[in-house]
Amino acid sequence: YQPAPLSEKTLPDAFVVQLSVLYKVPVIYSIVSGDEKGYFIIDSSIGIVRTRKNLKLEDFPVIFNVRATDSSNADIYNEVSVNVEVIDENDFAPVFPSSLLEEGLEEHLPPTQIVQLKAQDNDTGRNGLLKYGILSGDRLKFRIDEATGILYSTASFDYEEEPTEYQVVIYAEDDGIPEKKRGYCTVVIKIID
Repeated sequence: YQPAPLSEKTLPDAFVVQLSVLYKVPVIYSIVSGDEKGYFIIDSSIGIVRTRKNLKLEDFPVIFNVRATDSSNADIYNEVSVNVEVIDENDFAPVFPSSLLEEGLEEHLPPTQIVQLKAQDNDTGRNGLLKYGILSGDRLKFRIDEATGILYSTASFDYEEEPTEYQVVIYAEDDGIPEKKRGYCTVVIKIID
């Protein structure tokens, strides 16, 4: 049996799977091995497996064996394995070390790297994979590498002719399941005369 994967947030007493046998007399179901940490309980008469306690992601997958025994003769039985997997939930949003950064940029420079932004996400796997983007700010004058988080200017600036300060709001977004989460950082770029 391979029931649908459970969320790591599954509560105790949640339905996992129902086992059934084709047999002429009633049987008694029991978990006989593989569930050493006691995550599961089975209804001995109808074969429904439920969770017994909160699940710890690092303990899974768990493969346990269920025995169906003839209710009138304990020497007659059959066993099947049940493979239960647990899905890591997207628990954390990305976080930048600082929500506000100030960077200086000299006027008349060709397009150049301004700063590398780095967010942290305490999730694992795809829930912790980050990509970066610009939420607001002058997209004609700035761009960000979505993989590395490096913010670049895309034009040169003139201190006397243009604004001397720009605000760019950057986001880091994870690839989370069931939903993606974001963290934000504002970069203030001051043009230097």
